[in-house]
Amino acid sequence: MKTTHFIALPLRPAITFMVAAFALSTLASSAQAAAPKMDQASAYKGPGATAIFAGGCFWCIEKDFEKLPGVIEVESGYTAGQTKNPTYEAVSAGSTGHTEAVRVIYDPQKVSYAQLVEYFWRHIDPTVKDRQFCDAGTQYRSGIYWQNETERQVAEASRDALLKSKRFTVIYTELAAATPFWLAEEYHQDYYKKNPVRYNYYRASCGRDARVEQIWGEKK
Repeated sequence: MKTTHFIALPLRPAITFMVAAFALSTLASSAQAAAPKMDQASAYKGPGATAIFAGGCFWCIEKDFEKLPGVIEVESGYTAGQTKNPTYEAVSAGSTGHTEAVRVIYDPQKVSYAQLVEYFWRHIDPTVKDRQFCDAGTQYRSGIYWQNETERQVAEASRDALLKSKRFTVIYTELAAATPFWLAEEYHQDYYKKNPVRYNYYRASCGRDARVEQIWGEKK
């Protein structure tokens, strides 16, 4: 069963507060209608280096990476799909092939790509296919999208080391060459800062931190 999240509290099968959910989904529709859409793939041209990851809900993985020293900024978006100019509605419906992703802009003098990859693993569940936590569908698949040969080697070596450690018998996280990264609508950027109450409710109800702690033995 495919699920999705909105600008208001996400609607989940486990959430039974139907009246509140209806009101919030109405607010979401209004916000989405007012939000401008990106009309082209965005190529980063600022200072620092970039790395692209998909770890389920981009609201959550964006916040996780922005806590890491050496990270300058994190942008939410869509990648690894076929459709140009994807919208949140189309991606959420699973009709574009994209996955929710983040572009991490970082200072290589303060944090390395290898460190970003190791940090990424410990904030996702690599043992599930086409889902992350309470969100199901290919649009929530996890992935590391390398942009050059060095990144490919680092990502594959990191995955292989995890498998060799016997911590996991299988890893479903996708490792693939990067394709255009499409910035998500503005209301998704820094969502956890703009809507902290709704964001925190969603994250807790989704069980993300509890599952990460269960897998990795580390509190987030």
